[in-house]
Amino acid sequence: MSTSKEPVHKRNSIPDYGSVLPKVQNTHIDNDNESFESGAPDASPEGGRLHRGLSARQVQMIAIAGTIGTGLFLGTGRSLAQGGPASMLICYTVVGFIVYVTLLLLGEMATQYPVAGSFNAYTTRFFSPSYGFALSWNYWFNDAVSVAGDLTAAQLVLSFWGVDKGWIASIVFWVFLVGVNSLHVRGYGELEYWLSSLKVVTVIIFIFIGIAVNAGHNSEHRYIGGSNWRIPGAPFVGGFGGFLRVFVTASFAFGGTESLGITAGETKNPSKNMPRVVKLVFWRIMIFYILTILLIGLNVPWNYPNLSNKSTTTSPFTIVFKEIGSNVAASFMNAVILTSVLSAGNHAMYAGTRVLYGLAVSNPPQAPKIFARTTRAGTPLFALLMTSSISALCFGSSFIGSGALWGWIQNIVGVSNQIAWLSIGLSSWRFRKAWVKQGRSIDELKFRAGWTWPWGPPFVVISVTVIILLQGWSSIIPTFSAADFVSFYVEIPIMLVMYVAWRLVRRPITARKPLVTDAEGVDASQTPIGLTTPLAGSTKVRWTTHLFDLVDYKAVNLYADEYQEEADDEADKTEARLNGKKRWLWKVYYWVV
Repeated sequence: MSTSKEPVHKRNSIPDYGSVLPKVQNTHIDNDNESFESGAPDASPEGGRLHRGLSARQVQMIAIAGTIGTGLFLGTGRSLAQGGPASMLICYTVVGFIVYVTLLLLGEMATQYPVAGSFNAYTTRFFSPSYGFALSWNYWFNDAVSVAGDLTAAQLVLSFWGVDKGWIASIVFWVFLVGVNSLHVRGYGELEYWLSSLKVVTVIIFIFIGIAVNAGHNSEHRYIGGSNWRIPGAPFVGGFGGFLRVFVTASFAFGGTESLGITAGETKNPSKNMPRVVKLVFWRIMIFYILTILLIGLNVPWNYPNLSNKSTTTSPFTIVFKEIGSNVAASFMNAVILTSVLSAGNHAMYAGTRVLYGLAVSNPPQAPKIFARTTRAGTPLFALLMTSSISALCFGSSFIGSGALWGWIQNIVGVSNQIAWLSIGLSSWRFRKAWVKQGRSIDELKFRAGWTWPWGPPFVVISVTVIILLQGWSSIIPTFSAADFVSFYVEIPIMLVMYVAWRLVRRPITARKPLVTDAEGVDASQTPIGLTTPLAGSTKVRWTTHLFDLVDYKAVNLYADEYQEEADDEADKTEARLNGKKRWLWKVYYWVV
């Protein structure tokens, strides 16, 4: 028995109350093979754990991949056609700000508890196990469908060159993505790094070309200015319904940023790398999205032929490059968009695989244990195969039209992204409440977005809820469209059904557990985290906590799964560079990268 005078809550002897999170306590990095070690035993002969193989360089580029993808390159065409330039600029700005605040909230939790499953696990741990179950499966389906959407988008991009059998390319892309993700996580990280680099360079080039085209260097040799905001129907197309409709396409475009938290389970020294990544998202949103959206609205008329219809969708990026009078430039831009589709599919397949893995290794398991099995390289192979199989949806585009299918997928994935942001807000709300109520100082947080205290979580929850409820306005008024209505709202009843199902299957313990203590009075009763009954000796939980399966924030264990920093992590080299003699050169370098 320990005789240390150290405060009880600081000692290593404090019991683990049983976690609904993946078992990743006492993590450290093996510098020889960069493997991720866990306090839990292997789940299978192949090894049942992930590897921390993503470097700081790769994680920062993955952050960019989450904000620059198919939604920006291709989805903006649909947004412009349905809502007009003003609606697009306003909606993308509003959603961008919500996403930034959401990522700051997620960054606090992901830095403190860098585990597989990320915000899904945080929802289970801090808010509600039943809701966390529904959210996790919903988000896994979101990622799986996103892969299908990206493969469908590939067919739309290929149609620019008159390719009739784009589904063949979709099959090739699918095989390639499965192959890359079946290797070590470094393979995924390296592919994302180079594809993201190409996208960043392309967006920067587009910004300069967009300014030049607007100023008069176009095929018509005329100054465009704001004339496309004054054509009939602009700047707000479709009225109030058209304006609200853009929110879901904007949410589709910004989707993936929240999956940064999923990479935390495989990121070296997340306590240093995750805050850097989150802080830089603001500038990426401002530069890569808001400025780009403004230029698209100025240079491309909302009624441009084939901008967005049932059979096809044209990228505004390709249109702007074509306006400089070069078909070669337009083809180059289209090729880059094709690589971005590949990158987005790669990102979604990786995230979906890790979410399913997180479900399988949670306690209690929320998915079959087979999905927790990994290869010796740390790849959850069975989870990958399950996720990739859903992408067969892309072949449905041959029958209903690629443009229509992709539009529905955008709606479904966009709403799913909004539910994820809403859930992060709920988790953060309860996490912060637990942190304060249990007497822990906010200075103990490894990362804290001070300016979002205390309004951040309620702002995200309320604003996203309003958007989810109102954005399907155009599917009801003036005429009811069953297909559109379902794509806007189908996930709400699905979430409700899954919530109730898990609530019935995993009934919370209602009897109070006896108090078992060690010689120093530390509770050793092994009470599960997320238990809706308070710990022995604590205050009684309100009836609403039992009814809605809410986690008792006064009893949740805030010490389990906290990441312990290692002195020899790779990120420390970066820290040394930023504090050394050449720190200004390194700061410029890392800012650019």
